[in-house]
Amino acid sequence: MALQSMTGFARREGTSGRWRWAWELRSVNGKGLDVRLRLPPGLERMENDVRRIAGEHFSRGNMQVSLSVSAGENRFEMVLNQEALAAVLALRDQLGGIIDPVPLQLDTLLSIKGIIEFRETEDSEEAIAARDAEITAGLSAALSDLRSMREVEGKALSRILLDHVSTIEGLTLAIERDPSRSPREIAARLSAQVAMLMDGAGKFDEDRLYAEAALLATKADLREEVDRLNAHVAAARELLAKGGPVGRKLDFLAQEFNRESNTICSKSNASAVTAAGIELKVVIDQFREQVQNLE
Repeated sequence: MALQSMTGFARREGTSGRWRWAWELRSVNGKGLDVRLRLPPGLERMENDVRRIAGEHFSRGNMQVSLSVSAGENRFEMVLNQEALAAVLALRDQLGGIIDPVPLQLDTLLSIKGIIEFRETEDSEEAIAARDAEITAGLSAALSDLRSMREVEGKALSRILLDHVSTIEGLTLAIERDPSRSPREIAARLSAQVAMLMDGAGKFDEDRLYAEAALLATKADLREEVDRLNAHVAAARELLAKGGPVGRKLDFLAQEFNRESNTICSKSNASAVTAAGIELKVVIDQFREQVQNLE
């Protein structure tokens, strides 16, 4: 399954009978799947279906989904208001003994407000059902387009993340192989420092010095941190190869990477290891920042 970014855009439009419709989808980063809808009046009934279909395509991302629908042509029909006509005829009969009765002409009736009403012709239930079905199919197509765009960006993110993982692996190896971590090197540094302090005041017990150096080396041992970093590197590569919605798992690994780098910096007894640990923290921050974009 391909990796997906959480950012993307898609648009699908079409016609159904006299209706034009268009879907616009925008997606950005989000902790979960949050779908915000803008549906035209009268089509609010589609909300549940839209959320269900979006959930079938995605698991994370803040999505704005908007639908516009317009009539390609307006059709009107004339409707005779029977009650208004009856009232006019009754009034004529009442006034028949007062004014000269004149037969009502059609144009006269049309000029009386309320006798004839114009209203938009309603589509049949079959036509409305067909339109809604095509609009729903358009939504599925738009979501597929959005998924394709997110997968393209996810592929690019995968390459970036793998580069960061390789850098983390290289820095971990450099820390592991740094000669400053051996008891002999620690003893040499301590011997030089002690010699400077004593300034020829007397000879220091070399056996005692080596024992103290071994104790310091044990306290500052980075074996566990290095092993855990290597395990996290392998897990990160496995998740990136697996694909799918692995953003949260990679975010957790980024936290674990950071934890080990902090421990290395705090336990380090050599400038080279400290420098590598600091560079490790920088790369891990970059890794985690990119991970925030993944589904």
